[in-house]
Amino acid sequence: MVKQLIIGDALQELVATRRVLERLPDEHMTWKPHEKSMTLCGLATHLINLLNWQVAIFQSIDFDLSTVQVRREPLERLADVLEEFDANVSKLEKLLADCDEKSLGEEWTLRHGDHIILRQPRAIALRTFGLSHMVHHRAQLGVYLRLLDVPVPGLYGPSGDEER
Repeated sequence: MVKQLIIGDALQELVATRRVLERLPDEHMTWKPHEKSMTLCGLATHLINLLNWQVAIFQSIDFDLSTVQVRREPLERLADVLEEFDANVSKLEKLLADCDEKSLGEEWTLRHGDHIILRQPRAIALRTFGLSHMVHHRAQLGVYLRLLDVPVPGLYGPSGDEER
């Protein structure tokens, strides 16, 4: 029961994120709302990277950002976004199913070389560095969809585009 409380809504948030990704219009993948904003495909690719990071939380006791490719080429096709997202969700679901309460309480470290960015129990790192970060960028995608006049899916109830 404690494990379920700790990882709680992780699977729900993954399903909700996919619902937003499914709405991305291929014809607007390189669009961005402002010169300082990421492109639609860049933001979607960032969500995939966040899934990679969530997987890394369970595969190792630390994650070194200095070893990560600085800029990844954005995936410009919706089919590619969904394929990689689904593959990463499968990995994460297996890791969540296989973890135990002891491993969720183990200290996990985010670093950039020798610089420690954060050190937290694995479960808290999943919540903050993983899920909350993903929800934040998923919300940005919702704004992009709204600006492109693409119906926004309901996530915690109906959206303004769905019947109530």
